[in-house]
Amino acid sequence: MGGALSLTLAALAYPGMLGLQTVAGSGDRIIAQTSAGSLTEADRDFVVKVRAAGLWEYPVGQMALEKGTTKAVVTAGEHLIAGHAALDAAVRKIAPELGITIPNRPSPQQQGFVATLQADSGRQFDTDMANILRVTHGQIFNTIAKIRANTRNTLVRQLADQANDTVLDHITVMEKTGLVDMDEVLFQETSPPKLPAEDMTPPPPSPGQSEVVLTPPPTSSPEPTTG
Repeated sequence: MGGALSLTLAALAYPGMLGLQTVAGSGDRIIAQTSAGSLTEADRDFVVKVRAAGLWEYPVGQMALEKGTTKAVVTAGEHLIAGHAALDAAVRKIAPELGITIPNRPSPQQQGFVATLQADSGRQFDTDMANILRVTHGQIFNTIAKIRANTRNTLVRQLADQANDTVLDHITVMEKTGLVDMDEVLFQETSPPKLPAEDMTPPPPSPGQSEVVLTPPPTSSPEPTTG
């Protein structure tokens, strides 16, 4: 992996759905009782972060369709689009039932990912996309498992099941590009930089703003990719 990409990952790497420390740490406080079971801070945070992840990874998938220079990169883009459209539909369905307000824009740091990839072209785009997405998905994988194991809420549990399958699929298609530098990725996964909370938090929707919808692709969803 080139020096420029290493600097990009060092500057931007953080959990793909964000809020990792909050979700994995002190999120046990129950904030609501719902028909699907009690809702904790960690549950709420997880739902918000799944939504935020789609708001930046879905457009990256669209970029991959336009800018990817290999079939494997284009395929990875197709999986990002289909996977996050489906996850987003699930989030938008359960959020009102759980009383959770979801964002319409990704966090400042997630917007930084998009800006970096928008500025890339050719092989640089392919490489940056594969490695950035592999880092972020790898970081969130354990968090999804923790939510799935600990949540008392059936709707959050179902979302965690779906997110687990989607993230594993996305990890796999990134690795199948042949561009992932595993030494650098594992370093970034295990030593993310400390970031200000405001950079890691998606802004709330503006009053009266229409809800952003991540539209499913017109064709059938890509088949999940196994190892």
